[in-house]
Amino acid sequence: MKWLIQILTWWNGQTLNTRFHTWRNGELVGHDEFGNSYYRQKGGAIDPVLGFERRWVIYTGESDGSQTPPGWYGWLHHTVDVPPTEETYKARDWEMPHLANQTGTPAAYRPQGSTLSTAKRPAATGDYQPWTPGA
Repeated sequence: MKWLIQILTWWNGQTLNTRFHTWRNGELVGHDEFGNSYYRQKGGAIDPVLGFERRWVIYTGESDGSQTPPGWYGWLHHTVDVPPTEETYKARDWEMPHLANQTGTPAAYRPQGSTLSTAKRPAATGDYQPWTPGA
């Protein structure tokens, strides 16, 4: 079943072409807390067309860029040279764990007064004057 999904979809994990390219040219750098796998060109070789090292991610499940934690995002986009697996970074007490974009899910932020919110709408204040034509 996994092979069929890889043949027919591009948004679930990796396609067969990506699997082949990764097997032939990729070097595993590490995994994040969501199970996503991060790769780079074997030996850190510089791509002659791009002029820098190729780096890519294979998502677990549906491909969603917001699933990439900040440390890995910086490494993928060449903001930092050292991947998070080689760092000794410790999160501060006030830092919250990374969450993927929650838009469109039951966990999405819904402010007070939103029609989708489960909270009670605040009472109208009476300061609204509706527009009427010709007035």
